[in-house]
Amino acid sequence: MTKQLDDLDKAILNEIQSHFPIVSRPYAEMGEKTGVSEEEVLHRVQAMVNLGVIRRIGANFTSRKLGYTSTLCAAHVPEEMLERFVDTVNNYPGVTHNYLRRHHLNVWFTLIASSPEKLHEILQEISRATGVEEILSLPAHEVFKIKVDFPV
Repeated sequence: MTKQLDDLDKAILNEIQSHFPIVSRPYAEMGEKTGVSEEEVLHRVQAMVNLGVIRRIGANFTSRKLGYTSTLCAAHVPEEMLERFVDTVNNYPGVTHNYLRRHHLNVWFTLIASSPEKLHEILQEISRATGVEEILSLPAHEVFKIKVDFPV
């Protein structure tokens, strides 16, 4: 990132992550709260998306209460296969996080699906599409939800 975030960018980020308004024109309401127009908020948000500061804007749901199941996955992906593996994993709408670690199991991601069988099917598809065979599924036995905001 080459551009430094100014106070307005930071205020917008704080509103998005902690107080995103559920109204027909959320960016207009954010503009009122931050003292700028809806167009300025939209322009700033798009600029932060383009810079990679904002990766995703969307709701978080308690998937189990909606009848879904999830798992944490850990995979051993050789360096030369990383880009293809990550691109493949990220194409699944049920993937909510995907990150690298310095470990034998170097790619970790979370996956949500309609059933344990569907989770298994998706992991097999990923393995077949990428050639990565070592993908562990680590379903939670207990779920702890915490609210995480990152004040900017």
